[in-house]
Amino acid sequence: MIKDFFSSFTSPSKLHAAGVLGMNSRNYNFISRLNSRRLYPLVDDKVQTKTLAQKHGITTPGLIGVIEYQHQVKDLLKIIGNAKDFVIKPAHGSGGKGVLVITGFTEDCFTKASGEKLTFNEVYQHISNILSGLYSLGGQYDVAVLEELVHFSNIFKDYSYQGIPDVRIIVYKGYPAMSMMRLATKASGGRANLHQGAVGVGLDISSGSALKAVMNNLPITKHPDTGAELSQISVPYWREHLIIGAKAYEMTGLGYLGADIVLDAQKGPMMLELNARPGLAIQIANGKGIESVLKNIEKNYPTNLTPEERVDYVLNLGKK
Repeated sequence: MIKDFFSSFTSPSKLHAAGVLGMNSRNYNFISRLNSRRLYPLVDDKVQTKTLAQKHGITTPGLIGVIEYQHQVKDLLKIIGNAKDFVIKPAHGSGGKGVLVITGFTEDCFTKASGEKLTFNEVYQHISNILSGLYSLGGQYDVAVLEELVHFSNIFKDYSYQGIPDVRIIVYKGYPAMSMMRLATKASGGRANLHQGAVGVGLDISSGSALKAVMNNLPITKHPDTGAELSQISVPYWREHLIIGAKAYEMTGLGYLGADIVLDAQKGPMMLELNARPGLAIQIANGKGIESVLKNIEKNYPTNLTPEERVDYVLNLGKK
């Protein structure tokens, strides 16, 4: 049990000995050492991230348009064009804040993924709030990004409540180190955010199969809303998922990062976001510490490999 795993270590020294990475160690020994602050805009700005990903051959949800100024809000329908569904999000947002998923609209209203109807004025106000920095990191003025809606694969339809499930991969010096799937719940408001009540499912890094599952840091076996058995999760196209994470290393120059990947029904695995300061809850979902994994990569894994070669190295380790 995950709770039993972590509760058995009652002091910082015991947690360290077990390879559990703490916040201070993460910030000083990994983020500060490997992630130059000048590189942060590459992942903190979703427009820059999307543009850079395209240059590196990484698939992302298509960009419909960007709204930078308040006077452009009234041109929303022109920007949307022929798109039938789309997502509005802040370019500098975090934790899923400010993300509005629109699954359709008429002359009178917009429809959210939950089925809730919004008036045009409500959507316009939401965009205005984004521009004013309501959802951005540090409250800075922001821009609203309109991008294509991901149509997630039916293979996960029983594992998530309304929202799109995603895979978080921690990448260290270009090597996939630890992974989990994040599943939206009613409690999380349809967002795949563990701090808001989503389910985290630890995934075996060499196969993409479920290891353990937690919600609010406590172990669970079934999705709280759908009843689906979480132990049955196995992510298809797993090598492709890992390659996206591995390529993010060359793409950004960040030695320690989190890659969030979604599985689109038509386009396959797609990079949704990158994070230069990924959280530590992934350790709880996996039931083990990540620091020992990172040290093993640094000490024993080969250098100067391509992203594909690094991924194959990790996959082959799982076969031994």
